[in-house]
Amino acid sequence: MYRILTASKDTYITNRIINNRFRATDSNVGQAGTLDLFKLVDESTSGTMKSGVFELSRILIKFNYQPLHDLTGTKLDLNQSSFKCTLKLFDVYGGQPTPSNFKVIVFPLSQAFDEGIGRDVFQFADVDACNFITASTSEGEPVKWYISGANQQGFLGAPDIDIIASGTLSGSTTNAAIWKQQLFSTGEEDLNIDITQIVSATMVGQLPDHGFRISYSGTQETDGRSRFVKRFASRHSTNTRITPRIIVQYDDSSQDHHSNFVFDISSSLFINNFHRGVPANILSGTRAHGVSGSNCVLLKLESGSFTQTTTGSQHKIGNNFITGVYSASFAISSYNSTLRNEIVTAGSATFNEYWLSLDGSVGYKTGVLVIKDVNRTTYKQNIRNLIIRIVNLRPSYISTENVRLKVHVRDTLDSITYVKVPREQKSLIFNKMYYRVRDAYSEDIIIPFDKSNNATLLSTDSDGMYFELYMDSFDVGRVYTIDFLINDADYDQVFKDVARFRVDI
Repeated sequence: MYRILTASKDTYITNRIINNRFRATDSNVGQAGTLDLFKLVDESTSGTMKSGVFELSRILIKFNYQPLHDLTGTKLDLNQSSFKCTLKLFDVYGGQPTPSNFKVIVFPLSQAFDEGIGRDVFQFADVDACNFITASTSEGEPVKWYISGANQQGFLGAPDIDIIASGTLSGSTTNAAIWKQQLFSTGEEDLNIDITQIVSATMVGQLPDHGFRISYSGTQETDGRSRFVKRFASRHSTNTRITPRIIVQYDDSSQDHHSNFVFDISSSLFINNFHRGVPANILSGTRAHGVSGSNCVLLKLESGSFTQTTTGSQHKIGNNFITGVYSASFAISSYNSTLRNEIVTAGSATFNEYWLSLDGSVGYKTGVLVIKDVNRTTYKQNIRNLIIRIVNLRPSYISTENVRLKVHVRDTLDSITYVKVPREQKSLIFNKMYYRVRDAYSEDIIIPFDKSNNATLLSTDSDGMYFELYMDSFDVGRVYTIDFLINDADYDQVFKDVARFRVDI
């Protein structure tokens, strides 16, 4: 799973001095197209102060985690090692001076903030909440920051803080820093910070869901050096491809080997159960209790006098059981004396497949499984001539859709047997096949090949391969193209422009 969460509100707050006359501490720029981070030292005067005058800004940003809440308890396990969340803000360089060699720090906010409707970033004349003094309004009354600039930091759970600097989160018994930071060497880099721990803690209610404060780090806000200006695109940028986002990566793939089970290698078999088209756990026994949990079914394979029984379970992604899906993993030796003659002669062996209750008295499903011998050849590096198509892709989708796309792959070099009766051509199966999505015209990569977290790894079933796309990750009105990467015989092949689709409102 690869999802893009866009910001629900963002702004920056500042105590900028305007025309050497007053500080714009009540100004609001919630509708501005950029998020500006700066610090100025002795660039202006303030009253009788002629030196030691500081002006600065801090960024505030909030995201909606509901799309992740909708998946927790089913596909999404926040504790799985592949779960990763990255906060990404895109640099906007327009020829302005840019600082270098600085650090940016990200704190979870302890107070909620209002975005506001201001947009004046020159004279900072638009007044609204939030601003440098006020976080929000409640029933017409201002709710102030505990220290101006959202700068009161403290321990998780303290009642009078603006940002959370440290705390004890689940899985730990010690107080630890919660903030994250990034070094900007040239000053032109995008912000990319791993915030997995913060998102996970927020999702389970350990941290308040108020968003983040982003600022220069530590003494870089208080030393005597000006830093003007680090500029990121805001959620109101006209270029929607660079608006702030959280990148969510998670391996929720399932690998069923009905079509490519091989001797001597541990592989998995899956079955689905549906009630009137809806996934549901198997009902068994006179009381029709649901079959669920670990070690809840048996899988028996028979071929002649050969029999092997394996205990199967309700399938899990992370620690979450998936309703109506069961799997069993095992291996069978190609040197088994009962099977050996058939394997040598045919290069495979055929088994009757039975899914049963634990006591073996109730049958749930029967089928046939062909297990192939290990592929061994004289030394050669075959590069297959593969053709890929998505069999159920539509020309367009609405932005609220989640779609499962079925992928069919064939090798044009395979020999074809012509018959008069129509016959379905089975797809080749690849256990290391990844998808990528690009903007069809700008060629910006929206979803990259993710081989480290397997967030874009295709799942396999008895018919072929598939993957899911969440259309809310894409901008409305744009056309996108899908690419694939296949690792075959330890060789990567990339297939570009396999299919295109459009996202509409």
